[in-house]
Amino acid sequence: MQNITAVILYLSGLNETRSHRFPLFTLTLLCYCVILLVNICLIATIILDKNLHEPMYILLCTFCMNGLYGTTGFYPKFLWDLLSPLHIISYSGCLVQALVMYSFACSDLSILAVMAYDRYVAICRPLEYHSIMSKQRLFKLVCFSWLTPFCIIATNISLTSRLKLCSPYIARLFCVNWVIVTLACFPTQTIINNIVAYITIIIYVFHGFFIVWSYMYLIKTCVNSIENRAKFMQTCVPHLFSLLTFLATIVFDVMSMRFGSKDLPQNLQNFVAIEFLVIPPIMNPLIYGFKLTKIRNRILNVITLKTKL
Repeated sequence: MQNITAVILYLSGLNETRSHRFPLFTLTLLCYCVILLVNICLIATIILDKNLHEPMYILLCTFCMNGLYGTTGFYPKFLWDLLSPLHIISYSGCLVQALVMYSFACSDLSILAVMAYDRYVAICRPLEYHSIMSKQRLFKLVCFSWLTPFCIIATNISLTSRLKLCSPYIARLFCVNWVIVTLACFPTQTIINNIVAYITIIIYVFHGFFIVWSYMYLIKTCVNSIENRAKFMQTCVPHLFSLLTFLATIVFDVMSMRFGSKDLPQNLQNFVAIEFLVIPPIMNPLIYGFKLTKIRNRILNVITLKTKL
């Protein structure tokens, strides 16, 4: 079959929603605006308040920035598709979108791992906290949580870009590397892609194990100390909720994509596919904003000041 990598690709995930595209556009636009509002609000609060220039809050700021990065790779294109009669994307644009989606998800897990390490040092080694979590080390950890996933995913995408595709139809709302690989003309060409993909999965499964081990150790440490227990409930519970939300949405999507039945309704497949772009970016800033006392008080002070003016 002819190589079509130089031609446009068709995103067929919206084919069953044509009759509801305007209500769906309104709902999606509202969702994206909420994501922008809550994340930018939290980022601005942390940047503008010098009292929040601590490792935990800087990591939280990084977390919200990554949420904006990932959702920006999806929502503008999706909103455009809802108003367009044709849902198309160039092959290069498809690869870029896949790079953004995957690096966003992997960076989220990396940042959660760094957050877990930060809480471990803060609770289990409080006297050494400021020397361990110095500005230099914090900078290195932030770079690790952003650059490493980007480079790993870029390797996967570069391997995909060499494939010759024999079908222009992607049965998703957005470009997914695994789906692009399945469109290859010659399955033997995808062996290296699959090997690198599984290595990537293993790397981030270890991230997950590290986070779980960290919090199990923290729980064990905090059981016999009222002070540590209070600190755990105040600062670690939001992290745990973010982790559970992220893992639930990502695992559900990966399992559905790799092992799910194609007989599932398209609308259900779409919902599963975009969960990690809807729930975590909205819930994470809200949870941290309400749970972390310093951030909550700062936001309430700003709101109170504006109402008085």
